[in-house]
Amino acid sequence: MTLVIGGGGGIGSEVARRLPGTVVVAGRDMASLEAIADEVGAHTRQLDARDLNAVSDVFDEIVDEHGRLDGVVNAAGSVVIKPAHLTTPDEWVAIVGTNLTTAFATVRAAGAAMRDGGSVVLVSTAAATTGLANHEAIAASKGGIDALVRSAASTYGRRGLRCNAVAPGLVRTPQTARLTDNETQAETSRAMHALGRLGEPADVADAILFLLDPDNDWITGQVLGVDGGLGRVRTR
Repeated sequence: MTLVIGGGGGIGSEVARRLPGTVVVAGRDMASLEAIADEVGAHTRQLDARDLNAVSDVFDEIVDEHGRLDGVVNAAGSVVIKPAHLTTPDEWVAIVGTNLTTAFATVRAAGAAMRDGGSVVLVSTAAATTGLANHEAIAASKGGIDALVRSAASTYGRRGLRCNAVAPGLVRTPQTARLTDNETQAETSRAMHALGRLGEPADVADAILFLLDPDNDWITGQVLGVDGGLGRVRTR
């Protein structure tokens, strides 16, 4: 049994398509959740993952109904690409809530509900490890996820509960369409990725499934770059 928070988004829905077994997709947009649920036979839960208690309630409901929860993915997130001095207070609160608060809520609920171990996978960004202009808000909010992963892995490791994250570069999703559909911006971004292309949801979903897989149960506290080299490699 696996829970995908943000399961209606570009990356979350691709994870749901590829997951074996029973899947629950959760998020705020029921239309997108129902579309992926109809496609793959998943269960749905409406959820504002910024609400810590609501997230815990969903975890408890799943355990009560299905007996256990083996893995959870938090693919909720938002993108603000602008310099800090042009970022409004409301934008800052929104991006921290969507990126970092939802991640903390996921770890908090998993720590209470997943008593028999399992895997938690969060989504960070390459911008958290390399300085990218106009990424202050997203880098700060996602950088907290990297630290959260390491601490949670230490706290819950003894019970077999693993916590890891993937850190994508620029991935083609509905959320990034205003960047990827602009050919000038897309070409600039491609040039920043050593492999010379933008990411696809499947690229990230494959890495998430790797971290969820119980065969890889000696991996915890890691932030896996799935970014075409953006986070570590400088192009010529």
